[in-house]
Amino acid sequence: MSVLSKYVLDANVFIQAARAYYAFDLAPAFWQALFDYASNGRLLSIDRVKEEIEQGKDELAKWASGTFHKWFASTNENDVLQAYGGIMQWAQAQPQYSAAAKAEFADVKNADAWLVAYAQAKGYVVVTLEQPAPNAQRTIPIPNVCQAFSIPFIDSFAMLRALGVKLG
Repeated sequence: MSVLSKYVLDANVFIQAARAYYAFDLAPAFWQALFDYASNGRLLSIDRVKEEIEQGKDELAKWASGTFHKWFASTNENDVLQAYGGIMQWAQAQPQYSAAAKAEFADVKNADAWLVAYAQAKGYVVVTLEQPAPNAQRTIPIPNVCQAFSIPFIDSFAMLRALGVKLG
């Protein structure tokens, strides 16, 4: 990853930050940094993450629909759809994952596969709080998929450091 990497953010980056360590009233600089770096073309998320966030009907949902709405990219693009198809084929072919895990991963309301497909198609780094889980069976972790497709992934703290964000 270079200092010019572009980042696509998982729903858990927004949700965990809003509910815990970067609550809107405690750390407005975090949310401003996301807005600023999105405005500069360095980070974004996808439409399906926005849909997950909006289910919360809370301050984060309002922020996503208002302030940040421009930076949820469409997954309805040929290169993303093609990457998604490859990721779905890969997931279904993995014997370690349960049928329920595969079904959840393929659910249209689940943004995970779309997030990885977007990163693969567009050359972005996935930002997620999920960790690799080589022995996972009941879920298909985003980092496992990223590793299978050689897509770089980091957590939100590493992204903030790479961008040079200072919150204080």
